Amino acid sequence: MQALPNIFLIGPMGTGKSTIGRLLAAELRRPFHDSDHEIEHRCGCGIPWIFDVEGESGFRVREAEVIDRLTSLEEIVLATGGGAVTSSTSRQYLRERGVVVYLSTTLEQQLRRTARDRNRPLLQGTDRRERLRQLMAEREPLYLSTADLVVSTDRRSPRAVVREIKRRVRRLQNPLEQDA
Repeated sequence: MQALPNIFLIGPMGTGKSTIGRLLAAELRRPFHDSDHEIEHRCGCGIPWIFDVEGESGFRVREAEVIDRLTSLEEIVLATGGGAVTSSTSRQYLRERGVVVYLSTTLEQQLRRTARDRNRPLLQGTDRRERLRQLMAEREPLYLSTADLVVSTDRRSPRAVVREIKRRVRRLQNPLEQDA
């Protein structure tokens, strides 16, 4: 059986990209990367600070550079930030360099998962429900056009999501193979 390709996780905030990515990478025995954490590491500061100083456009430039570098690696699992797909260059890198999995979730689940998180600049000082709804309206077409697979994380354990991703990526890679 051939090795699975790079697996890139996209989707809105609160879908569990980082949690699922870490578990998936551990099961596949490959490195895990989180583009947001990489940006913070390279910059030496938090994402809210970057947004305050450089604005969202400055952050997106940094994000595209990090996604270019990380997607050039081999046999990795990458969790991207929710807005990574807003860059056409990042979408291209993701599509060309691995299998892209869109982790989807409901608005209610996003609200629950982000309720106490103060590290999300796009949700600060706003009606969180309305802002999440706006972001999804803007980004979902981009998620769908970038993804090879769509996997729901609603009411499912991270391990169940990981099993589904592994099964579906293998099937995508070998369409004639039956499920084991």
